[in-house]
Amino acid sequence: MPGAARVSPPRRWPSWSVPAETARRLFFALWPDVAAGDALHDLARRAQQHCGGRVMARDSLHLTLAFLGDVAAERLAAAALAAVRVRSPAFALHLDRVGYWRHNKVVWAGCDAMPPALADLAASLAASLRQQGFALDERPFAPHVTLLRKAGSAFDEPAWSGVGWPVREFTLVESRLSGSGSRYTVLQRWPLG
Repeated sequence: MPGAARVSPPRRWPSWSVPAETARRLFFALWPDVAAGDALHDLARRAQQHCGGRVMARDSLHLTLAFLGDVAAERLAAAALAAVRVRSPAFALHLDRVGYWRHNKVVWAGCDAMPPALADLAASLAASLRQQGFALDERPFAPHVTLLRKAGSAFDEPAWSGVGWPVREFTLVESRLSGSGSRYTVLQRWPLG
């Protein structure tokens, strides 16, 4: 489809040699507003009824802009400096596509056509992070919100008209792994516009 965003499945991220006791697992993301988050969570629950799997917690729904992985605590300031240098307008994001990655059993929501402002924000952030010495995945940006993990099949929701929200900021987030999944803490926010 012309103009359609190509969404590739995420892959395992490279492992950097950072001692576990000083490492922080970091990523930059967009967080949906309350209405969009609720709509995405409702969609995830409907998907689970159809294909099983584990619904992502409502407060963990996000769209990753850049994944840094395990970062030494003293590099946190460099990540923040990279974000400060990003200049991007606020924009409207509309997720209107539901997809499935069979290899890792993930059901996700994404954009059929990526807004240019989203592509520019991700590219600008990636360039700024690389200038600060961060190694990032070289594959094209694949914007998506994970809805289900361990799904047994794809999910088709022909009546779904999508969900959107005004994107006015981006965040730096720490992910802490536990037996029940990842817990996210927003460390810092930067306004767009």
